[in-house]
Amino acid sequence: MSSISALKNIHIKGLFGDHEEKNDNELLKVSELKDFLIIQIVKYKSSLTVIENIKIDNLSLKNEALNINCNTNTRILWNGPNNWLLVSSKKETLKEINEKLLEADFAITDVSHSRAIIQIDGKNTKEILKKGCPFNFNELKKDTCLNSTYNGMSVTIDITDDNQEKVRIFTLRSFGESFYHSITDACLEFGYKGI
Repeated sequence: MSSISALKNIHIKGLFGDHEEKNDNELLKVSELKDFLIIQIVKYKSSLTVIENIKIDNLSLKNEALNINCNTNTRILWNGPNNWLLVSSKKETLKEINEKLLEADFAITDVSHSRAIIQIDGKNTKEILKKGCPFNFNELKKDTCLNSTYNGMSVTIDITDDNQEKVRIFTLRSFGESFYHSITDACLEFGYKGI
């Protein structure tokens, strides 16, 4: 069974907003990321398992606020105490998770089909985030993340670039269309390219 993208009928490719007489590198790029394995991992309070001893795709589960542990295929985002969101381009990572994280110690939930992911890339990305999210983005750096709201919608923001010029924003699939309109509306001022 193939999955249907959360933004399949809404994401439009092309140039929008204040794009005239601007170079391609001056425009924001807005895209939907899809076909990722997204797993919610929660360690039970009663578990005595030492998380530092567990490696998934050669990455440990770090219990540090705002922290991301990553390699080229997989990113493990800290969501809260003993709570992580694993995002991977390798579908076989799910088998490794099920082998290494025992049911008695962890709640494992595949949320791949219940999330929409929008990526924003460009020099004004931080300004787009500031328009809808009540967080001080000056505190964040590459490979950090946060849970917050964007114009009232629950989001997880993954900073993937040193200058905060490239971010992935996760939201519930049911918010996908509203969130997409909210983000693209915020991008109109700077001009953006749907890719």
